[in-house]
Amino acid sequence: MFEYIFIVPLLPLLAFIINGLFHNRLSKGFVQTLAVGAPGLSFILSIALFFKLLTLEPSQRVVEQVLFSWIPVGSLQLDFAFLLDPLSAVMILVVSGVGFLIHVYSIGYMAHDPGVKRFFIYMNLFMFSMLTLVLGNNLIVLFIGWEGVGLCSYLLIGFWFTKKSAADAGKKAFIVNRIGDFGFLLGSFIIFWAAGTLQFTELAQKAPDAFIVGGGVVTWATLLLFFGATGKSAQIPLYIWLPDAMEGPTPVSALIHAATMVTAGVYMLVRLNFLFVLAPTTMLVVAIVGCATAFIAATIGLAQNDIKRVLAYSTVSQLGYMMMACGVAAFTAGIFHLMTHAFFKALLFLGSGSVIHAMSDEQDMRKMGGLRKHLPITYKTFLMGTLAIAGIPLFSGFFSKDEILWKSFSSSNGHIVFWIIGVVTAALTAFYMFRLLYLTFFGEGRYDKHTADHLHESPRFMTMPLVALAVLSVVGGWIGIPYVLGGGAWFAKFLEPVMAQMPAHGGAEAHHDATLEYGLMAFTIILVLVSIYLAYYFYRKNLAKADSLRQSLSVFHKAVYNKYWVDEFYGATIVRPIVNGSIFLWKIVDVLLIDGIANGLARIVGDMSETFRRMQTGYLRGYLTAFLIGVVLVIGFLVVR
Repeated sequence: MFEYIFIVPLLPLLAFIINGLFHNRLSKGFVQTLAVGAPGLSFILSIALFFKLLTLEPSQRVVEQVLFSWIPVGSLQLDFAFLLDPLSAVMILVVSGVGFLIHVYSIGYMAHDPGVKRFFIYMNLFMFSMLTLVLGNNLIVLFIGWEGVGLCSYLLIGFWFTKKSAADAGKKAFIVNRIGDFGFLLGSFIIFWAAGTLQFTELAQKAPDAFIVGGGVVTWATLLLFFGATGKSAQIPLYIWLPDAMEGPTPVSALIHAATMVTAGVYMLVRLNFLFVLAPTTMLVVAIVGCATAFIAATIGLAQNDIKRVLAYSTVSQLGYMMMACGVAAFTAGIFHLMTHAFFKALLFLGSGSVIHAMSDEQDMRKMGGLRKHLPITYKTFLMGTLAIAGIPLFSGFFSKDEILWKSFSSSNGHIVFWIIGVVTAALTAFYMFRLLYLTFFGEGRYDKHTADHLHESPRFMTMPLVALAVLSVVGGWIGIPYVLGGGAWFAKFLEPVMAQMPAHGGAEAHHDATLEYGLMAFTIILVLVSIYLAYYFYRKNLAKADSLRQSLSVFHKAVYNKYWVDEFYGATIVRPIVNGSIFLWKIVDVLLIDGIANGLARIVGDMSETFRRMQTGYLRGYLTAFLIGVVLVIGFLVVR
């Protein structure tokens, strides 16, 4: 069975190649069937590989498949190879499973788009790139997938490229991620220089001897790698591209935000956890950046009116949670939340797409309302996703988010400040998500008659994935129920062989009484319920008071509504100086100086040539006369001398 690992990414690649080369000769139905069937078959094969992996002893669950020798240069011996272990097994299940549901949904959502074939071609390439990323057995194969998802994000975010905002958003995502990728490459170079390998299993064995705990080499290498992760996983300071990614079709938003690109940075940190635990400074930086990103993005989400932008900032915030988990050495909790987040965030984005589809492409929540009676399936499934992301007990998000909060408090790498900010962020998340729910599905409709006449539930191709994701949003977290709640923490035990032990100078978790964990959990739940009630009070029962509250907090509202003017700050301090500098180099250095010198010399030579050209008359008598005059002058000069 393990000899078929390569087929998991190969199937989407084949669909991409076939549809890409022959889409003009193929019917839309065939293109869609092939494009959707490829990730579906990858998902089935991923399930088979997962259960086959379970038959092995935990210590033996590491399978490498070498396809061919790729870069045999001196001491650098890199194979193009795949690695299947508990971590990559979870990731291929999430990527192929959620990706397949998004592909099915896209059949209905993109049915009338003239570029539907091109859309599915890009989506298949995206799936291939992400599956390659999570299966690669070394940093370079991972980087191929890393760059592949970056390219696909550019193609899909800017899919409607005739729309300027979409084209600009695609370029913004591409450029910002290239900045992070520079750090990724530098970190990889340092690792190879110090350890002599980029292959994950070898690197895990050599790391304790190749690097000193807290040493400068491992610290700089991991900091640079984390900088790369801030680009892909949208953390401060490189998160600015993700909200603008909403310009792409909604299935693209779901794929990027839930199952593929934005999880790449978190996955990379967890994959290299054995390096990061050797760099306490980097771990602290990761925790601080993740914590700050989670909180700041949540505050911005409070004031956004575009339904997809609320979800976009929610994604940034939830990614911050995952990074904070990695920073406090709770890598398993980070991957656990990555998995549950893929379920409920894909559901929420696809649900928002169903709303937008019914509302004739309207995305402003202020122009919605009362949609639950028109979109019953969308409403019920969206409610499931909202309860999950809010962290309501028994839903998937509760178990993963509570695990992160507990580890941020109890881990020796954690701190009570991380826990406090994390709990406040959880409360803010519950508030803005139920604000979205009430403004969209409750109250009186705030749309015109034309929109009202065309309101309808989405077709079955769109509602079936919503139902499937709603089920996963409820039960998807049950495999990680912790011991304190009577569960077996199966997910943590499954991933345990992949996770490195903390160095001897500090344990991963201090010992605390279970009563304390119960107390912190109860406090978080109460705070979340209070936030939900406040959202109900302001946006379900008293919209006028919500307006009054906004006016009384106008300074704060203006700041979060304008996203703290971060884009404007970057524009003024980075983008505009670069543009002005480029214009200076173009018009002054290039045109006036370089071109001026080159063109000036050419003009001088041309003028001299024009002057001397006049002496070439072509008449023999003129040449003889000039010759005679020259002879006379020379003789005269010699005589006088």
